[in-house]
Amino acid sequence: MVSDTRYHSMTELDLVAERLEMRGLRVTPARRAVLAAVLAAGPHFTVDDVCQRARGVGRATAFRTMRLLQRLDMVCRVLLNDGSLHYRLSRTRGHHHHLVCTGCGHVEAFTNCGVPALAEEVARRTDYEIEGHWLEVYGRCRACRSRPPAGRAGPPAGRTGLTTGEDGLAGGQATGETRGSGAA
Repeated sequence: MVSDTRYHSMTELDLVAERLEMRGLRVTPARRAVLAAVLAAGPHFTVDDVCQRARGVGRATAFRTMRLLQRLDMVCRVLLNDGSLHYRLSRTRGHHHHLVCTGCGHVEAFTNCGVPALAEEVARRTDYEIEGHWLEVYGRCRACRSRPPAGRAGPPAGRTGLTTGEDGLAGGQATGETRGSGAA
């Protein structure tokens, strides 16, 4: 029987690096620095935050590594209420979406998703080949609802809520639009 004591002394960084290596991916010093910055980041962070923490690593390397981590379902994108794109560690594996509190910025994952049926209907009616969707739901958490609102609630700045065209399809909204490939 093989002892697994080695895993008890491994850091989270070592475990993530090992996961990459097991997939045949190189873990260069720059990539390791980006991984360390991601693991040290707060609940959600930007690529700029990662670049500041991973000193000496180029922005292109940081972006490529973030794209790789997203593809491997290790991080996911979150569109905050102000329209800024953030990332967070994926604690929920597989297809999921996010609830974003417009008061405090708390982000919570949820997995029940009725969008695939809508995407199939949109594809049928528009003759598009749907490649994926990305859904963020905005609202105020219980703690923020107990306080007076501190700004505007709703979809990201510059975006409107659900709109319906003459064909009855929703379009052009951040809260239900189909875009990009894969889940958030």
